[in-house]
Amino acid sequence: MIHSPQTFRSSPHFPGGGALPFGGCFAPETLMANLIELESLWIDAKDDPAFRAELDGLLTNYAGRATPLSHAPRLSEKIGVDVWLKREDLLHTGAHKLNNTIGQCLLAKRAGKSRIIAETGAGQHGVASATTAARLGLECTVYMGERDAERQAPNVQRMKLLGAKVELVTSGSRTLKDAVDEAMRAWVEDPDGSHYVLGSALGPHPFPRIVADFQSVIGREARVQCLDQMQDLPEVVVACVGGGSNAIGIFRGFVDDAEVELVGVEAGGRGVATGAHAARFSGGAPGVLHGTHTYVLQDDGGQIRETHSISAGLDYPAVGPEHAGLGASGRARYESATDGQALDAFGDLARLEGILPALESSHAVAWVIENSTALRGKRVLINLSGRGDKDLDSVIAAKAALAGGKR
Repeated sequence: MIHSPQTFRSSPHFPGGGALPFGGCFAPETLMANLIELESLWIDAKDDPAFRAELDGLLTNYAGRATPLSHAPRLSEKIGVDVWLKREDLLHTGAHKLNNTIGQCLLAKRAGKSRIIAETGAGQHGVASATTAARLGLECTVYMGERDAERQAPNVQRMKLLGAKVELVTSGSRTLKDAVDEAMRAWVEDPDGSHYVLGSALGPHPFPRIVADFQSVIGREARVQCLDQMQDLPEVVVACVGGGSNAIGIFRGFVDDAEVELVGVEAGGRGVATGAHAARFSGGAPGVLHGTHTYVLQDDGGQIRETHSISAGLDYPAVGPEHAGLGASGRARYESATDGQALDAFGDLARLEGILPALESSHAVAWVIENSTALRGKRVLINLSGRGDKDLDSVIAAKAALAGGKR
């Protein structure tokens, strides 16, 4: 159902972009009261000094913010680009996801909810949700596609050890899209007792705005750190984009600086031309998925196409509406990197800088390496959204398959 701007804003509003025809709230009536309550709760909370103090305190003293800005000297020398890394991989739990789960779980407690529901693809949002729930004394249920659970088994165990209940989703492609489907169904069944901690900057309004606001701490920190360590702003900011929360988080710090180019890197999978990918800007079209109007991978009949990526966190057929707006306005551009390029970048960063990046983040690194000639001499900031411990089995299996001549 389409709800009018009088009920919800039909377009996202973001710094430097204005209103564009993406976003909105396409949700069942059973959730409308909760979504309206959530928007009101967020508006009140974000201007409440007590809420901000509690949030900032947890981010600093529990999560470990501010995360460092690290120069990558050996990679820079090899490719001729001045590469800097925003180290979200060093945040507690190993990825940027905790910025959002702490904020949303505080909102849940503010609303008197005792249970949270979450979805996860790569497992990092599930781990962050379970971690925050444990810290704040909330019950937690995480929905995860069976295929993703197989390739992210360590994170499944981490969630269980943290006290969360993990529900495996066996329908559809058994990946992130299907986990979101099931999490939304669970919320419909218990809208009063539960809060859905949506993990990326997507879904029906107000979720994209809330998630982006919580993740914008990345960009605020990075901007200050760049001015301090580079004595200037970066010329290019690069981040991987699945739903897009880590990317929108760092883009928010630079979106009003017209001289800073913003580049989002999607999952090119086996190559965009093969159809086995998750590149929404290259192969998608405007449509509605999971409550928001954005770019969606769909066939001529409007059915959602299956996606492919070596990275579970990028294996999703739609992109957050704020990214759709930034792309349509020309403020940001969206490129892709293949599975093979991401694997190579994973190895390069490991061997040259002693950092194992998440396969998601490896796509951003890969794009910089692949485009090093055009970027030569420029200051490039990459948001390293997570660490690669969770991906070791996938990386080892993929390398073994390549060594054996398999595709």
